[in-house]
Amino acid sequence: MIRLVTTDHSRYAEDHEAGDALVTFVACAHAMLDPTTPEEQVRRLEPRLLAQLPTLRALGLFELFEVRDPAMAALLADEA
Repeated sequence: MIRLVTTDHSRYAEDHEAGDALVTFVACAHAMLDPTTPEEQVRRLEPRLLAQLPTLRALGLFELFEVRDPAMAALLADEA
C-alpha cells in the first residue's frame, strides 16, 4: 500500500485517487524509459502518464522529487 502525506486527506480518502495516480505514473514512466518497450506501446502509455500530472502536482510530488531522466523531464516540463 502506498501512503502519501498531504494536509488534506478528505479529497483522496474515498477513491484512492492519489495512490492510483502515483502507481500509474510510475508504471508508465518505467515502461516508457525501458529501451525494450516498443514505440507503439510508449505512444499508448504517454497519455496515461500525462493524465496523472494534475493529481501529482496537486500533491506537490514534483516539489519533493526530481525527474532525473532528461527526456522524461522535458516531456513533463512541456506539459507544465
